[in-house]
Amino acid sequence: MLITGGASGIGRIMGRMALEKGARCLAIWDINGEAVESTVAEFSALGDVKGYRVDVSDNDAVAETYARTRQECGCVDILINCAGIVTGNKTFDRQSVDDIMRTMNINSIAPMVLSLQALPEMIARDSGHICNIASAAGMISNPRMSVYVASKWAVIGWSDSVRIELAQAHSHVRITTVAPYYINTGMFEGVHSRIFPILDPERTSRKILRAIERNRDFRGIPLSFHLIRFCQGILPVSWFDFIFGRCFGIFSAMDNFTGRKPKKQ
Repeated sequence: MLITGGASGIGRIMGRMALEKGARCLAIWDINGEAVESTVAEFSALGDVKGYRVDVSDNDAVAETYARTRQECGCVDILINCAGIVTGNKTFDRQSVDDIMRTMNINSIAPMVLSLQALPEMIARDSGHICNIASAAGMISNPRMSVYVASKWAVIGWSDSVRIELAQAHSHVRITTVAPYYINTGMFEGVHSRIFPILDPERTSRKILRAIERNRDFRGIPLSFHLIRFCQGILPVSWFDFIFGRCFGIFSAMDNFTGRKPKKQ
């Protein structure tokens, strides 16, 4: 199993759970080298773990590190594209081109580039699973996070399109797209959710792994997320904005966002 963003947040938790379930080998990719080292040291008692410091926004580094991972760990049976960033809570007119490019490269382009490395092998042996961690924000427009929302909409559209392509080819390779609400990992520190609870990282990680094990095509977390999508389809835009944006407070969730404090890399 290969997990990007595997040295922190739900990526780290899923890696631990995978080893506890008996994963043959866990490959952890993360940009934070210090976190990679500490995670490998801690998880080594659970099984075979290898860590790689890699910036997934660097396409050449992705290809080179995948080749190294493949050589040292063997074929990748399960790939979880979990690495992601949110750069702040500024309105779009105050965004910088650098922030836009960085967000899209890490959240949208990187999963595609890495999957291009893994997918041909999976198709050739007719087995394998790619899980793409998107976000509920990829289905619901939200102010003060427009670029993040765009990046996650892109992931959902791409991921589900690849799923259909594989199904049409009668391949046994599976794609699972996951769209969780805000998760209490520090990435969205300061977010206030009036109605819908912030998700617990352990429970969310367990649900994602269960979705992979059960070959789920799409998993929204929590289940109430699907109710929101249903209401999007039947309500006029002004009604939806009023009920979920103003009454439920979804549109003000990012007002006091601070985010995770940067760590040394």
